[in-house]
Amino acid sequence: MTLGLACFGTIIYRSMSRVSSSISQIDKKPVTSIKMNKPSAVIPATDKHTATLIFLHGLGDVGESWLEVFDMYNIPKTVRHVKFIFPTAPIRKITLNNGMPMTGWFDALGLNRSSKEDQNGILEASTYVNSLVEEEIKNGISSERIMIGGFSQGGATALHTALTTPHLLAGVLALSTWLPLSSAFPDALVAGDKKLNLPVLQCHGNRDPVVEIQWGRMTEGLFKIMGFKEYVFKEYRGMVHSSSDEEIHDVVNFIKKYLPKSGNKD
Repeated sequence: MTLGLACFGTIIYRSMSRVSSSISQIDKKPVTSIKMNKPSAVIPATDKHTATLIFLHGLGDVGESWLEVFDMYNIPKTVRHVKFIFPTAPIRKITLNNGMPMTGWFDALGLNRSSKEDQNGILEASTYVNSLVEEEIKNGISSERIMIGGFSQGGATALHTALTTPHLLAGVLALSTWLPLSSAFPDALVAGDKKLNLPVLQCHGNRDPVVEIQWGRMTEGLFKIMGFKEYVFKEYRGMVHSSSDEEIHDVVNFIKKYLPKSGNKD
């Protein structure tokens, strides 16, 4: 079975697949968090809560969509000690859709390789995700027991957050996505050598017409150049801008490995 999750951001992402960042480094000025329009959808832990996974949807989608996916595959029942948080991005005008409002973690601005990315929007989204991480820490969950992830634009936000947060996380799930503001790295990497042990599972369909596979592979190359030791890139034959049983199986195994009930990796 193939699960289609591509919503109506297709035109935008096809354009973004031809865009690379012209930003040499991220500005150091303080960044505010995005303002949310609605609370996150949540699946609470059904055993003692000892770990948390924060998962971000793609452009034009809502958090409840991925909650339903995780429920459909019985993922919460597999890891009953994990709390799942599915935020919904604020509604914003998307430049490449002629200003059409839709849920989005950041704007999409240009159509070619020289186009700038929405630096402020990406930084604000990362600041917001980091605030969710810090809220879980305040609730007694160690950062190393918190995993973040996302699909498409949500995955891009998760990757950027993971590399720039001061916290050491349990891992990152990056589905059908890319690393935004990529030219800012490795200079923008926070926590230096310690961050190189961060587990990352990046998944991509080799027939993706929206976020093309070459941009996933370029992200793979950058992670390898930076020296990440537990980074894995997986391609899925015939998969488009969607998810599949095979991918979800790999996602579940990643969660079980890096958020085990005992707190120890297998």
